[in-house]
Amino acid sequence: MELPDAVDRARALVGASRRIVVLTGAGISTDSGIPDFRGPSGVWTKNPEAEKLATLDVYVSDPDVRRRAWRSRLDSPTWTARPNSGHEALVALERRGVLDTLVTQNIDGLHQEAGSDPGSVVEIHGTMRFVVCLSCGARTPMPDVLARVRAGDEDPQCAEESSGATCAGILKSATISFGQNLVVEDLVRSEEAARRCDLLLAVGSTLSVYPAAGLVPTAHRAGARVVIVNGQPTEYDAIADVVVRGPIGEVLPAIVSAP
Repeated sequence: MELPDAVDRARALVGASRRIVVLTGAGISTDSGIPDFRGPSGVWTKNPEAEKLATLDVYVSDPDVRRRAWRSRLDSPTWTARPNSGHEALVALERRGVLDTLVTQNIDGLHQEAGSDPGSVVEIHGTMRFVVCLSCGARTPMPDVLARVRAGDEDPQCAEESSGATCAGILKSATISFGQNLVVEDLVRSEEAARRCDLLLAVGSTLSVYPAAGLVPTAHRAGARVVIVNGQPTEYDAIADVVVRGPIGEVLPAIVSAP
């Protein structure tokens, strides 16, 4: 591939960096068959009602919303998705020893499946690979609960036993819903990484969802270079050293390739 000027400049910045923080959004997983949420063909763009499934107070108060959410989880493309060249490019960056932290807004687990060290990944919006009880906090692998849904349990409750009693709390995916606080430790870790990095590479995110998007100006204020790779304009293009437009699966491997 002939490198466009922006890709070439981004590649030079990455090659000169020694402590890189990567922030990824839904755009890095679209090539794996997982649609984004707010893009032109996004899940919530096409069906605004679907956003209710990710709103905590609605989910807790409305059994019908929970039933629809569980049916949606059964049909999620995540279960058949595989990492793509964008995910693999970040694994290669990690193996070069320059990736400090990979903060992802995605809940699909594809970074780890691609080979990223789980210890370097911060899933700032949680993961749909697990289920959490809203009463007792017990975590269960998602496939275990989906098996119950397939067997006819439309609104499964927590089956944890304590002192001879079953919890029976409301279950939801271990993701951060609207109206739910982020995990403090994850947010602190991400912000500290942004403040100490020498380059922040934002990939596939509109940079409109906070506090994750705030990592970009945090890194910028601390003196880091900023490279943004996304198919559409973002809210922080103006402070980026380089903005790359193009298919992530094509341009990201070129950007992170060894100089």
